Amino acid sequence: MGQSLNYLKETPSQTAGPYVHIGLAPGAAGFDIYDRELGWDIAGPNAKGERIRVEGLVIDGTGSPIKDVMLEAWQANADGNYAHPEGGGDVEEGFRGWGRVITDFETGAWGFDTVKPGAVMGRSGKLMAPHINLWIVARGINIGLNTRMYFDDEAGANAKDPVINLIEWENRRSTLIARRSEREGQAVYRFDIRVQGENETVFFDI
Repeated sequence: MGQSLNYLKETPSQTAGPYVHIGLAPGAAGFDIYDRELGWDIAGPNAKGERIRVEGLVIDGTGSPIKDVMLEAWQANADGNYAHPEGGGDVEEGFRGWGRVITDFETGAWGFDTVKPGAVMGRSGKLMAPHINLWIVARGINIGLNTRMYFDDEAGANAKDPVINLIEWENRRSTLIARRSEREGQAVYRFDIRVQGENETVFFDI
């Protein structure tokens, strides 16, 4: 009783190693463990709104793609509601609003299909522009990185977004904007995440 615990050493920090894929996304790593892998179906078949593709790379400080990244995505539905009791309202049956993908081991490319989210009411009572929240972990990253992806065709909403407006420099704000194109009749948004160096993506301490 009353003994000091000062003799205990701090647990060493450890980054997410190659086995993170087996534990968190085994199907993508080539392991047929689950009948239905957790986190792949973000929107579900009943979600209303525009169906979109989101894709990109995670790029290191030398400009090279990182090829062992896992990304998690959270988003609202087209009405701006999250699939959560405190999410603001009802969502369609099967709408999860959450997904998990890993990068291609050869190219570093990642991507997922979903619906374009609507504007969301923030805790401050201010309307936030449509966006997708992203969390990134990989070997060499001690703490997961949190960022947001906004849409370049929502310029008016982006200009009023309370989170974007916390960022002082305009060129830093642009690192959060995905660029829209069309591929075979589908909207595709390109969003490259730069973890270091020039044009480093804005990350949030949450």
